[in-house]
Amino acid sequence: EFRRVLFRSTGSIPLHLRPFSLWLCLALLAPAAPLQAHPGGLDQQGGHTDRRTGDYHCHREPCLTLHRQQQQAEQEAADTQRAFSGLYDRDHWPHWIDADKDCQDTRAEVLIATSEIAVTFTGPDHCTVASGRWYDPYTNQTFTRAGDLDMDHFVPLRHAHGHGGDHWDERLRRQFANDPDNLIPVSASANRSKGARSPDQWLPDNRRYWCEYGQHWERIKQRYQLMVTLQEADALKQLLSHCPLAAHP
Repeated sequence: EFRRVLFRSTGSIPLHLRPFSLWLCLALLAPAAPLQAHPGGLDQQGGHTDRRTGDYHCHREPCLTLHRQQQQAEQEAADTQRAFSGLYDRDHWPHWIDADKDCQDTRAEVLIATSEIAVTFTGPDHCTVASGRWYDPYTNQTFTRAGDLDMDHFVPLRHAHGHGGDHWDERLRRQFANDPDNLIPVSASANRSKGARSPDQWLPDNRRYWCEYGQHWERIKQRYQLMVTLQEADALKQLLSHCPLAAHP
């Protein structure tokens, strides 16, 4: 398991200042105070966690090599994601389909299923939902007008495309885009703020929902076997820390 490693880069030192700089460094390091700057001894990997900040620091091998490998993996994942996102076309992910041919598309079906009261419709054909009562866990607000809500893909379509979904056939893309477990009605502003970002890039304003948000995201990722980046995995671990003890495995 890779852990987060923090380093501080320094600029080059002019030749005429190097003797002084070396003396200064030795003077700073001479007092045996590493336990104050970095509480805790080194582990078998050559690093340790600062008890005050919770940050993990590398001091020797193999920790330093692991850190370089982590950075390389993160860079490759970022490059891969950028390459995929350039090929994304929302039209290739059929959504808001009417699977049972009753004139109510996926959006309408989810609004009906999640409303806390019986919904009303815009017309006698009962195709388009007009009102109901929906709780938005992203913002901790309740809405009664369907028009104020966006249907958010919990794991966004563009994100799925860039993390393995680009290899799916149309059948699986359609299933993912209309999976009720991957859909949640939320405020239009929250949905557009989130965009296609993952938990390491965006989280709901409602911190009380963070535990469930992380669990839900992880469940969808596992179900569809989508790639999880190191940054994303780290964010999910942080979200798990917001769960009640009973919710931990």
